[in-house]
Amino acid sequence: MPESYLDLELTTRETKQESARLARQNLVQAAISGKGIDPTDLAQARGLVLRERENSIFSDAWVPLAILFLIIGLLANLNAGFIALGAVLLIIVVVSTLWKNLSLYGVSYERQFDRTRVFPGEAVELTVTIQNDKRLPLTWLRFRDKLPVPPDTFDSHFSLLGEQTGNSILQSVLSMQNRERVSRRTVLRFPTRGFYQLGPVTYESGDIFTLFTREREHKYIDTLIVYPQIWPLAELGLPPKEPFGEVRVRQSLFTDPIRTRGIRDYSPGDRFRDIHWKDSARRGHLQSKVYDPSTGMTMGVFLNVATFARHWMGFDPELLERSVSVAASICNYGVQQGWGVGLFANGAVPDSDQSIKVRPGRSLDQLGNILEALAAVTEFATGSIDVMLLRESPYLPWVSTIVVVTAVITDELRIALVRLREAGRRVVLLALGDEPPPLMRTRYGSESVFTYHIPADVPAFQRNLRSASAIEAALSDIPTPTPVRLKLEEVG
Repeated sequence: MPESYLDLELTTRETKQESARLARQNLVQAAISGKGIDPTDLAQARGLVLRERENSIFSDAWVPLAILFLIIGLLANLNAGFIALGAVLLIIVVVSTLWKNLSLYGVSYERQFDRTRVFPGEAVELTVTIQNDKRLPLTWLRFRDKLPVPPDTFDSHFSLLGEQTGNSILQSVLSMQNRERVSRRTVLRFPTRGFYQLGPVTYESGDIFTLFTREREHKYIDTLIVYPQIWPLAELGLPPKEPFGEVRVRQSLFTDPIRTRGIRDYSPGDRFRDIHWKDSARRGHLQSKVYDPSTGMTMGVFLNVATFARHWMGFDPELLERSVSVAASICNYGVQQGWGVGLFANGAVPDSDQSIKVRPGRSLDQLGNILEALAAVTEFATGSIDVMLLRESPYLPWVSTIVVVTAVITDELRIALVRLREAGRRVVLLALGDEPPPLMRTRYGSESVFTYHIPADVPAFQRNLRSASAIEAALSDIPTPTPVRLKLEEVG
């Protein structure tokens, strides 16, 4: 490697470290002295300033030339023309320099969203607020914001610069009065699930004569989450009622108080809250409620992100998206039934090598947590689904239902499913491959793994329909967190 390149790289790193160190020193001195904190130092110390650059068409010869004109004017019997020319040049240089140094002080850029969690194809309204919080007006100010998708519609004051490495650049150019605040709106639509990041943002301004320009790029990042598509079970070819078979058992240590099977005569030891008062009054003696056992009220959904038997064979993106949507639909159904639902996937958590795990629960935000986890699923598998199935299933309640969603069925997975079934676990297989899965019987012969085949020609995958479930409607009302305002610069 050339020595010059090594020197350049070393110098760049030392410059960034030195800038961060000086910024931290300035913050400490400001805290000790009680003076206001400069947002530039705060941004440098936190690593928010990614790049800073100044451009100029100003020549260093202008100042000596202005002085020369003044001297000539004085020596030439106070020649008004030379004196005026020299004075004008000096005034332009001084005013432009001061204006450039103050141009980005007190300027702020803020994004606001009507919601930060949506389903594919839903509109997200983005409001951009720009403020010039100082007495000095700005003849021109330009912002460039990096978006993961091109805007669906946008304000006429915006302009779209095109795409760079798969991102769209939204540009806004304006002039601002002192203490002025401007808001502009645009609409974004995300076609597929995932985590989408907006930013960083670049802002640029300069002096009134456009001799100097100052540009900074800030690491101002917002994240929007697009949930996977949810389908009604009927659209997936599954029975809408009890798709996983009868969930009752003859005996259970636990009962579900929201599922009343019938009534019986009161016996000593029954809880006071279990008495059915209307039937007691009608029959003339106390009657107690009888509940269904809690079997089937917990469900663990295991998603296999692999679409081929071996990971090095690549992946089928369409098949992966169908698998994720099926897993989301099953979880949605379980939450609607009041079950405790959990999700396990052999895909990695973003920026980690850990598998995705959402333990079963019945909290109000459980479905939101599951859908966020499914939105983060990628094609990279952290391990085989059969190993994960055997490792995690012992931590599920014994009476829970284990649902496996997979596009490919390997011999190892078949063995794992049969072993769980022989051990007495309730296992359901949802296969999304082109061919129906083989019947998997236990060694006893009479019992088999409960299996469904969801091919590519089911109505959900043939028509671009969206689920209108009550759960989805509730999710659309998730409140948007209050956005953090990015204060770029402030007047001392």
